[in-house]
Parts: sequence; C-alpha cells; structure tokens
Amino acid sequence: MSEFKFACPVCGQHITIDSSNSGGQIACPTCFRKIVVPQAPSSTDSNLIISAAQADKPKPPTTTTAELDPFHTPARTSLPSAATLLVLLCLAGATAFVFRGKIFKSSASPAHLPTNSLAKKTAPRTIYPIPTNINWTLDLTNVAFPETIAAGKIRDSGFRCERAILQGGSLTLRQGKSGPADLGITVHLFAQQGEELGGKSIEVASDRVPPLPKVVLLWKDNQDKTMRQTLNQGYAMKLGFGEVVEGRIPGRIYICLPDEFRSVIAGTFTADIKKPPPPKPKTPKPPKKNKTG
Repeated sequence: MSEFKFACPVCGQHITIDSSNSGGQIACPTCFRKIVVPQAPSSTDSNLIISAAQADKPKPPTTTTAELDPFHTPARTSLPSAATLLVLLCLAGATAFVFRGKIFKSSASPAHLPTNSLAKKTAPRTIYPIPTNINWTLDLTNVAFPETIAAGKIRDSGFRCERAILQGGSLTLRQGKSGPADLGITVHLFAQQGEELGGKSIEVASDRVPPLPKVVLLWKDNQDKTMRQTLNQGYAMKLGFGEVVEGRIPGRIYICLPDEFRSVIAGTFTADIKKPPPPKPKTPKPPKKNKTG
C-alpha cells in the first residue's frame, strides 16, 4: 500500500492517508467536517496535492419550469389575488360615492356663483368724460337743449344716459342698463301714470319754494355701495315730454343742481313706461280691548 496527500475542501488542511481508504469518509482533524477521500493519484509524485469533496454538502435544489419562468404564476394564487383586487376597487368606489359631496365641494362651478358676482366681472363700469358743451347755470331762461343723448356730470364723474325709465310719475335717467345704477338721477313728478305726462313740459326756477318735484342723485362709493342725495329745492330744471308711442315716451331735459359738485344733465332721452309698483298692504291694527268695570 502507498500513501498520498490531499487537501480538505473546507479548511485546506493537508491530510496524508493510505490509498486503500480512497472513496471512504473521514473527519478532517482541523475543522472536523466529514469529507470523502479522493482516489489516489496514478502519479508517484509526492508533491501533488489533490482536493477532497465535502461529504455532507447539500445537493443543489431541483429547478422546476415554473421557477425558471419569471412570468409564470400558479393558477391557485391568481384567482384569490384577482378577487382581492376586485373587492378593493368596489370599496374605493363606494367610499367615493358616499363622500362625493365633500370631495367635490371645493370645486364649485362658475355657473353656481351668484349672479351679481358674474355681473361685476363681465360688465365693468364704463367711464365717460365730463362734457364740455354743457354749462352749469341756475338761470335756464335762454339755454338750448342739446340734441344729443342726455349727458353731463353727477358729482365729479362724467355721466351718459344708457337707459331711461318712467314708472308712475318718477323719471329715472341712469348709467348702467341693469342692476343698481352706476350713476343716475330720479325726478319724482306729480303724476300717477307715465301716460299722463305725454306732450307736457315742466319748468322749475331755482328760487321757487316747495312743493316741488323731488330730485334724487344716485352714485356708487369706493366700496361699490349705492349712495343717494335728495334735493327738494334750489335747483333749476326744464323738462319736456313728447307723445307716447307703443309704451315709450321721448323727452328732453336740462337740470342743474346746487350740490357741492354742481351736477348737471342735459340732452334727449326715450323712456320706457312701466306700471307703478303696487301699494304696500296696510297692516291691520289690533282690535281694542274692551275695558271691564
């Protein structure tokens, strides 16, 4: 028998053993791992060191076709996963339906905004210059009516009549066709119906005393709030009406007011005749209690 050397596959320890032990198992004297003694080399060179095999090394796991294919999913696991996903989607849809009011509350559509807000954004106030051909004077004896649309100055702003309304005995010339007037003037005449004023003229001197037609100036302040100033006397006015045609009445006006800004309006207009508002119902008085002696 001959001896040969081999190396431990775990720690590399050189071991000398008799060739008759080839194929058997021994424990490494250094790492105590079980190793399989290799076959003795056919060469007689004592310097040749071969390596043994580890006796208790586990075999590599058997690879199946399903493990090699990363896109393969067992049929048993796909059905529960699909069912779980479907349940989650149903829950999400039900939650969105229940809380839809809170979810979409902040995204209000412009169509639901108040009408006044839209009007302010879409119809800004028009600024007109103060006419230079209309003079302010309290003596209207020799003044001539301008043959243009009624215009002038209300307080410190230029005015142009965009709409005229005769409701009952109240004539209103206003700038701003709808909503509260940007600027305007209302003359409360002594008439019950607008048709009564057809073909008539009215003249008021500045020194006349009441009772006179009441005049109300309308304008808006810096906060867009409607302001009013009422004048009962001290103004000068010439006012004439034409004949009523199909619910409208033409006219011309020249009026100068004694306010601090010397407001003045002169020119022509065609007013829409409207029915006066119905009288307010009277609140019945409570019956008197009978006194008992």
